[in-house]
Amino acid sequence: MARIYTRSGDKGTTSLVYGKRVRKDDPRVEAYGTCDEANSMIGLAISALQDFDFDGKEEFLTVMHKVQTNLFHVGAELATPEGKEVYWTVKEEHIKELEEVIDRWDQQLAPLKQFILPGGSKPAAALHVARTVVRRAERLAVKIEENINPLVFAYLNRLSDFLFVSARYINHKLGMTEPVLHQ
Repeated sequence: MARIYTRSGDKGTTSLVYGKRVRKDDPRVEAYGTCDEANSMIGLAISALQDFDFDGKEEFLTVMHKVQTNLFHVGAELATPEGKEVYWTVKEEHIKELEEVIDRWDQQLAPLKQFILPGGSKPAAALHVARTVVRRAERLAVKIEENINPLVFAYLNRLSDFLFVSARYINHKLGMTEPVLHQ
């Protein structure tokens, strides 16, 4: 029986794709680890929706599953050393898919007339946390000194916009009022 633990990281290193060993604080590890963190927050938001029914729920869950898969692929790109083949590359179509959903869901929302605060429903709050984690992943990814597919940066940038709209969309679908900034 194979064990989940290998002990190979006990001294502060880990393997990138293709086995190259790097320190666990390497910019690549920081960036793809933060993508994993964001993916987990999206999973938390999805699990918080299990007790809710709303029109369009199945489509929402399908879109979120695809986003989680693509975010996993972003992590795989970030974990692949320069000069090695990336198994799952981020493509322009992934960004366009996000933009299409953003536009479709945003049309159903009231226009923003003031700043909103993260919150409302638990699923929306989790999506707002995922958004901020994606922003951190984006900041960490630009610190990688090796060449990175520029679509990775574009995808992460668009993903944070998508998660913002997703949080607002879920609050709308669940009939929750968005908290607003008090002046």
